[in-house]
Amino acid sequence: MTDTILYIALVAGALGLLLAVYYARAVLATPRGNERMVELSNAIRTGAMAFLKREYTWVSVFVVIMAVLIAVLLDWGRPWGAVAYVFGAALSALAGFVGMRIATAANSRTTEAARTGGITAALPVAFRGGAVMGFTVAGLGLLGVGLGFLVFQQILDDPDWVNIITAIGLGGSSIALFARVGGGIFTKAADVAADLVGKVEAGIPEDDPRNPAVIADNVGDNVGDVAGMGADLFESYVGAIVAPIAYTALVFTGREFQAEAIIFPLAVAALGMFASIIGSFLVKARDEDHLAAALHRGTNFAMITTALGVAGLAAWIFGDKVDNWLGIWFAVVAGLVVGWFVGKISEWFTSDHYKNVKEIARQSQTGAATVIITGIAEGMRSAAYSVTAVAAGIGVAFYAGDWAMGEGGGIYGVAIAAIGVLATLGIIISVDAYGPIADNAGGIAEMAHLDPEVRNATDALDSLGNTTAAVAKGFAIASAAVTSLALFAAFTKAVDLEHIDISQTPTFIGLLIGGMFPFLFAALTMNAVGRAASLMIDEVRRQFREIPGLREGDPEAKADYTTPIDIATKSALREMVLPGSMAIALPLIVGFIDVEALGGLLGGALVTGFLLAIFMANAGGAWDNAKKFIEAGAFGGKGSDAHTAAVIGDTVGDPFKDTSGPAMNIVIKVMTIVSLIFASAFIG
Repeated sequence: MTDTILYIALVAGALGLLLAVYYARAVLATPRGNERMVELSNAIRTGAMAFLKREYTWVSVFVVIMAVLIAVLLDWGRPWGAVAYVFGAALSALAGFVGMRIATAANSRTTEAARTGGITAALPVAFRGGAVMGFTVAGLGLLGVGLGFLVFQQILDDPDWVNIITAIGLGGSSIALFARVGGGIFTKAADVAADLVGKVEAGIPEDDPRNPAVIADNVGDNVGDVAGMGADLFESYVGAIVAPIAYTALVFTGREFQAEAIIFPLAVAALGMFASIIGSFLVKARDEDHLAAALHRGTNFAMITTALGVAGLAAWIFGDKVDNWLGIWFAVVAGLVVGWFVGKISEWFTSDHYKNVKEIARQSQTGAATVIITGIAEGMRSAAYSVTAVAAGIGVAFYAGDWAMGEGGGIYGVAIAAIGVLATLGIIISVDAYGPIADNAGGIAEMAHLDPEVRNATDALDSLGNTTAAVAKGFAIASAAVTSLALFAAFTKAVDLEHIDISQTPTFIGLLIGGMFPFLFAALTMNAVGRAASLMIDEVRRQFREIPGLREGDPEAKADYTTPIDIATKSALREMVLPGSMAIALPLIVGFIDVEALGGLLGGALVTGFLLAIFMANAGGAWDNAKKFIEAGAFGGKGSDAHTAAVIGDTVGDPFKDTSGPAMNIVIKVMTIVSLIFASAFIG
């Protein structure tokens, strides 16, 4: 049975990649538009790929250093642990590269589809562009773990195969952390500069070609929200598969169902992949009033199909091996429901179809201060709702696992709930990654001076994209909390830490440091955005001041788009090093001093990091859509005082939702997985 499931998982991963190829060919077969649209699309692609090449060059140095540490400090790290780490990093980088190549090819094609066929024609192009990223990430993630299992557990029969597979997850986490931070700094520095100087100071429309930061802004959408997000969810997915495998290998030694418990996460991931593939073909919009329904149709189908299919899987795999196989099913479904529920909470707090965003927009009539106050309050309130949902899901999964397996089964139930959250990752990312493509399409429509109806169509897609992005971030953050708990449990077993006693001074010190670190990380990344944005603002002002006729719209005056891109690139690469390195170095330093203190550190970071991630992602998304709600005509529309206040709120929210917030879920996982991998060195 184990071999059969493993090969099914490998086939599912391969089919995901084949579907990505199919959608890529479908996107590339659509027309790119007129000469100006092609020129703009090429400029965005050139800037995005140049940034990604330089970012990967910088990160490769860190990967080499980590690979050497694994090889030197860990007995099992020579050579396979280091090789597996590099393999995981390479897969994560590849997922980001492929996704961004197609996203930058889909932007002008989406614009052209909107110009010739309206919203219903543009949605499939943007969605298929996003689906390339979605199924590349899911396919590479499933194949990576499956191949690691096949090679190290079955072919080589390496006694340390669990540690080696876990190293694949750490490799993905390393790339994800730097990609999210670096890409987030780039995109939000460009976005803030373009908005504050263009919209507020110069009074020109968003994405106006007169604005020197406009191409950098569109490049940023891709390096942050496509490549960065893809690497982020790749490591979330791999971590969710690896966590129950690692826990099972450590805890269920000698139990008759150990082999089944190890292979089950791969079976759930394979089922979710098949369901997502079918669901992706259901995304079709009948008219512009049913855009959200079109995207939700595919996602809901995949989730319901997976939930029903897992019942059959649990009965087949665990049948007579455990006391109650239904408990296994309940645990996975608890994860699915938590993911859906946290996503709906994010949608409720960030969509302009609901009162929360409309209230923030209404507050814009009294100035930027009330916009910011209301947005912060709504983001905090959303964290309370999301934490309640995740806590309930963890409780259900724990007791379901305990009912099914007895001793040790509770944490296993939590671990497989994590893969339940992300089982349908392929389509989750697809509906997320389409958002930046739609955003780019709107920018191209504006810069190419197309009819206003085209920009209205792309803005409708973009507004929905902000909501789907918030939903996907909800999935990622929920999975991070659940996965980190499972990895944390595996870590405590690996270092033989039976209890975390906060009355002990070392543990309490660790708890305080861990609780503090997400705040420090957020501060470092937000200040990085502020510094980079300041440099870009100065450059945009300089060009408006020194290039005659640029601000006034003289056709002979041409903005220099290259310099702002270069400023954003250098700033992002320089600023990402410190926070990214600290997230990995801190657990290593504390672990070599005291493992009990490290246990406290991980617990504190998990709690505050999860809360900050939800708060920042939802507050930022709400501010963004409040601005778009006003731009659609509410409270005076574009150019009004209310619009100016909303733009300021949006610029505050930019690093919230696209830099610090999304990186937080990687931080809490990478700290835990680093601790697990180096556990033997800590106690040795």
